[in-house]
Amino acid sequence: MSRSPVGRLFRTEAGSDLVLSRTFRAPAEDVWAGVTESDRTARWFGPWEGDAAPGRTIKVQMAFEDQAPWCEMRIDACDPPRRLAVSTTDESGSWRMELLLSEANGSTELRLVHHLDTEEGIGEVGPGWEYYLDMLVAAREGTPTPGFDDYYPSMKPYYEGLPARADARPEAGEPAAG
Repeated sequence: MSRSPVGRLFRTEAGSDLVLSRTFRAPAEDVWAGVTESDRTARWFGPWEGDAAPGRTIKVQMAFEDQAPWCEMRIDACDPPRRLAVSTTDESGSWRMELLLSEANGSTELRLVHHLDTEEGIGEVGPGWEYYLDMLVAAREGTPTPGFDDYYPSMKPYYEGLPARADARPEAGEPAAG
């Protein structure tokens, strides 16, 4: 199946933000539960365990990666059902991400913002987030899960080209991705 990438890259004072979004016909509280409750994250990303609260560290299993590794993830901020900020460090480096939810007219937009320290490896990172967000869509809709081969390497050139097309970060309150 051919999929089209939607990620955009925005330059910030601290580096770059890779932003991807999906829209769901559901209230923000329901989408929030899908990205924060362990039994529901297990369906599209992996389960987690621990005391989830700002400033605390939880263990997350990346169930759809080779060997399904567990990693530690710090909850940097949590404002249900609007914003979750997390960070982790692994052999690939430091990862800082936010999930931002906004609800209007019976739909909720979920924006995943990956705060990049460097744009190196964006050709692998972008397709990975496309895959995981579509796994979330499939889990919510009860449809078959996509295969990673539908995303990588076919989306790699799009994401590798994003730095040349990067936009300035939008002003507060403006949507970051369309």
